[in-house]
Amino acid sequence: MGFFKKKAKNEEFLSPMKGIVRELSDVPDQVFSEKVMGDGFAIEPTSGKVAAPISAKVAAAFPTGHAFGLKASDGTEILIHIGIDTVQLNGEGFDVKVKAGDDVKQGDTLVEIDLDVIKAAGKSVISPIIFTDGKTVEVRKKNREVSLLEKRIVDIFED
Repeated sequence: MGFFKKKAKNEEFLSPMKGIVRELSDVPDQVFSEKVMGDGFAIEPTSGKVAAPISAKVAAAFPTGHAFGLKASDGTEILIHIGIDTVQLNGEGFDVKVKAGDDVKQGDTLVEIDLDVIKAAGKSVISPIIFTDGKTVEVRKKNREVSLLEKRIVDIFED
């Protein structure tokens, strides 16, 4: 797929969480699985820390802690959405560490989540990571466990 596409020249994207890498088509929400908001991938987290995959400004930080929008100086825009329908938890199980307008360095903690609280509420923990700026993504480590801040989990291409 990436044969004719130009690889994005930006800071190396690191895994924002520890867990199993999934394709967007595996996400149980059509807005994400059908790429309505953009291309990307998902991680089914196995631990609760969520970190900035790139250095960026926090463009959006929902008070419920379930989603964060990041915008890098090179124009890269990323949405990290933790779990599916987790906004309904009204912040329960989410310990938010940043707010909109903050500058974060790659690896800074955005939020700590209690996976048991999310699962006990009957919510999926699968977490889409969407490139809302039109970039396309090829998943390199599909269905494999990655560590927090692991390199080379996806290839990112400019359209």
